[in-house]
Amino acid sequence: MKYAALTGWGKCLPPAVLTNDDLATFLPTDDAWIVQRTGMKERRISHVAGLELSYVAAQRALACASVEVGDLDFIIYGSCSFDEHVPNTASGLQARLGAHNAAAMDVNTACTSFLYGMSTATAFIQSGVAKNVLVIGVEHISKFMDWQNRNVSVLFGDGAAAAVFQVSDKPEGVIAQKLQCYADSRQTLRVRGKGALYSNAGVHYGDTRWDFDGQEIFKKAVTGMGDASVAVLEQAGVSIDDVDLVVPHQANLRIIEAVAKRAGASMDKVFLTVHKYGNMSAATAPVALVDALEEGRVRPGGLVLIPAFGAGLTLSAHLVRWGDRVTPIATSDAELPPCDKTALEMVQELMAIKSPHERSEVSLMNAKFFEAGNPT
Repeated sequence: MKYAALTGWGKCLPPAVLTNDDLATFLPTDDAWIVQRTGMKERRISHVAGLELSYVAAQRALACASVEVGDLDFIIYGSCSFDEHVPNTASGLQARLGAHNAAAMDVNTACTSFLYGMSTATAFIQSGVAKNVLVIGVEHISKFMDWQNRNVSVLFGDGAAAAVFQVSDKPEGVIAQKLQCYADSRQTLRVRGKGALYSNAGVHYGDTRWDFDGQEIFKKAVTGMGDASVAVLEQAGVSIDDVDLVVPHQANLRIIEAVAKRAGASMDKVFLTVHKYGNMSAATAPVALVDALEEGRVRPGGLVLIPAFGAGLTLSAHLVRWGDRVTPIATSDAELPPCDKTALEMVQELMAIKSPHERSEVSLMNAKFFEAGNPT
């Protein structure tokens, strides 16, 4: 039987940090309010496009695995904040890397996009379609944020991570998985303003309004991730005691704690990054996994449980058997260009573009369109 071993990993976080105190300069909130409700202290704001974040993360992952770009068979680009929709952003990364032999596709299941990409890479490798697959989880969500909506603007940040999957005869990589979608609750998390429903309807691209039913999302996330975690443990014939580390999607500290309890995991087994990065949607779980490796929390041959949840409402849980290596074979010198603005300055610029005082006639039409509740 063929397996898809995870042999390379890398992350790229923009340097500009947006703190809770920064948010309090334009929102009716403070550090204590945000920490109490979310566990978040700060998040990153990118000065470059998502493609650039992905390129650096990918180069680091390829170096970690000692895989040449020419040997890549497939690139899977997971995100919900693509730089472009046509052509797909995956092809932009392929061109940027020079991976001329690779196929490339985008995946959007919101926060679970990297994990759905991991399932796809595993299937490609096990079916013989590919031997070397690069999977990206990336978001430049600050560009589409409704910054004056406190319910969502305190939660999200930018970032990217990448992983290389290679064919292996050893029983490693994804050994059990559960994918699901609560489509009947998809309206609980919607970004109005992105997509063909809004095009040519008087809506300025990037001007968004977010629907976010926090209580319903909390309930679905806890039930979905908790039950999916139990399901994959049963598939693999192991118990939570056999799991070395839980690396959950970092949507909210309260959600993480409730999921751990439902799955029977003590919090000392749960790896947390929510305090320093917030929710980076598709980038969250893979960045946390890279951090866990860098901090020595993943052991050779260990079991890692990765539950996740996102808009759709999509959910997933993966049980990964780690290989023998937990350190990079090599490193990359790829870096982002310097950033000459603070995170708060970049957010203020985004808010100014969307400010009612700066709105064009088209933007005024946007407000009327959103207030009308379209689409249903």
